[in-house]
Amino acid sequence: MNETAIRRENNAPRQDFWLWRLLATAMSFALFGLGGLLLWALVFPLQRLLGGDAQTRQRRARLTVHHSFRLFILFMRKTGVLTLDFQGAQQLGKHGQMIIANHPSLLDVVLLIGYVKDANCIVRHGLSQNIFTRGPIAACGYITNDESADMLEKAAAVLRQGQTLIVFPEGTRTPKDTNPCFHRGACAIALRGAQCITPVLIHMQPRSLAKGEPWYSVPPRRMHYRLTALQTITLDDWRQKHPLPIASRKLNAHLEASFVDALYCPYLETNNDAGR
Repeated sequence: MNETAIRRENNAPRQDFWLWRLLATAMSFALFGLGGLLLWALVFPLQRLLGGDAQTRQRRARLTVHHSFRLFILFMRKTGVLTLDFQGAQQLGKHGQMIIANHPSLLDVVLLIGYVKDANCIVRHGLSQNIFTRGPIAACGYITNDESADMLEKAAAVLRQGQTLIVFPEGTRTPKDTNPCFHRGACAIALRGAQCITPVLIHMQPRSLAKGEPWYSVPPRRMHYRLTALQTITLDDWRQKHPLPIASRKLNAHLEASFVDALYCPYLETNNDAGR
């Protein structure tokens, strides 16, 4: 989106009960923070009393976060903060699957974890230090992105164990006036450990909650998210045709181009109640 289009979007007349959406957005952020604290201080300690090995406790925590995010999404939909349509969600959650998504907004990881029951995720390192998010990250065993070789191997190892791993190859939210730009680390991890890659295209209109944008910068009309699981990519051919560094570069370029092409396909408005 160019600067002129962004300016036109930001100056559009306020619609869809804007003042209520501002209040509902404030309630949503408060609920998210309070929920993170309650999980860390109360729910996860009680779950540890149920016993089980480390993997059992981790799966239990991930299921709790999954259901919490699902309720959080429902709250935002019912209060009119956003509408949502997720196409192909049944394709997600397979053995050893890497889910790769673009990253237009702050809510992307919430939406994906809310639809995949037992997923691991690579998250920004700073979130592991945040009082509201560090508890769930630690309990669920999410991988923090410190860009080290150890992190790459740890991520590949969880895929080899059969876990589903959610990755945002951009590493940060996409600026409003640019296309997604993927780093090769995600493809290097996939080629070392994944059974397959399933790209998920996240398209939202109007753009909001982008990098550097405060929560109270509520768009003129209600946000609509459309998530689409694209065709799954098997990796055997990529591994066999090229050495790993070349395969990572070529696969990364292929994925990035696929996302950019898909983002510029005509955007079809869906019914506001189409979200599942």
